[in-house]
Amino acid sequence: LLGAWRTPFGIAPFGKILAEHFEPALEHAFALHRAEVRAITRNPARPTFANTLLAMERSGQTLSAVASVFGNIESTDSSEELRVIARRMSPRFAAHDSAILLNAPLFKRVDALYERRDRLKLDQEQQRLLERTHLSFVRAGARLAPKAKKRVAEINERLATLVTEFMQNVLKDEQSWHMVLDGENDLAGLPEGFRASAARAAAEKGLAGRHVITLARSSVEGFVTFSARRDLREQAFNAWIARGANDGPTDNRKVLAEIVELRAEYARLLGYDTFAEFSLADTMAKTPAAVDKLLGEVWSHARDKAIEERDALALAARADGCNDAIAAWDWRYWAEKVRRERYDLDEAALRPYLQLDNIVAAAFACASRLFGLKFVARDDVPVYHPDVRVWEVKDKKGAHVGLFL
Repeated sequence: LLGAWRTPFGIAPFGKILAEHFEPALEHAFALHRAEVRAITRNPARPTFANTLLAMERSGQTLSAVASVFGNIESTDSSEELRVIARRMSPRFAAHDSAILLNAPLFKRVDALYERRDRLKLDQEQQRLLERTHLSFVRAGARLAPKAKKRVAEINERLATLVTEFMQNVLKDEQSWHMVLDGENDLAGLPEGFRASAARAAAEKGLAGRHVITLARSSVEGFVTFSARRDLREQAFNAWIARGANDGPTDNRKVLAEIVELRAEYARLLGYDTFAEFSLADTMAKTPAAVDKLLGEVWSHARDKAIEERDALALAARADGCNDAIAAWDWRYWAEKVRRERYDLDEAALRPYLQLDNIVAAAFACASRLFGLKFVARDDVPVYHPDVRVWEVKDKKGAHVGLFL
């Protein structure tokens, strides 16, 4: 992780990296980045774009490399060991970021450049970088009094822990729930392609010869779209919307309440009445009132259309002998029936055309037509999982652009 990556294109040597390597590598990278920042703040020369902004941009490259490897693996091919590391390290990342953004000598240099930005003869890109960097310091609390800065740093660390816990709780609920389909009656309405995927899911759980629905989006959404069993659709839908809201160690309701409370306190420390005001101040909308205005203009039209669609679905359901009110777990099922009737469009019939290889080829063809990019398969590049495939991306002149995993 910390040495030179002598691999094709300098990609991480995934085969040599173990979970136990991440924490010591990250701690070393944190220390290295802190030293780089200290060198900037202790520079006796007057602040310039090169010795401050550019130096900041160039600092932390080791940390970025290690963190990007960890973040990608933990989010795509995680394990309990990696999740434990993520819970331990997320507040460390927050503390590290706060130490930089609340660093008074560093902000003093950035602020000095910002104050004389019109006299620095910067190009547009440099001007933009200076403005955004200065704003990130201000929004992080760089202008606050020492006591308020300390509290902001504490909030950031706690929020990092809570957000990591929130996401992992949702994932645990997704992975722990499954529904076994028992025989042809439970499989009613499911197309052959979907049955095959449900059989594979069962085999992966040691239930060969059975069919299993999981809370993976492709599984649960396909099931509530095609299953003729209304009672089973209800079970699957309720399990999907209850992720993180089940009593027990993965319940996110208290986690979420604390997140909301801390965000509100953070906003007040920065001079805003609500976190919505703080969050929107750096967006195109600017204010909650502007968002409410736009949503208000859209809402009535969207609601009318939704009611119109619900009535059409209810009509189709009654024609099929179902007199129950259209519930959330009915919507996709009857929408598929109406779509097939009105437009002769069967979503299940489209699935063979949406196989992964076909979608990849179509995406590459589109990128080639739009941007002149070419994609060349590579089998000599380290990957973090046997299922990962790699393409080298080249521009229209054949020059290397990057890697697509």
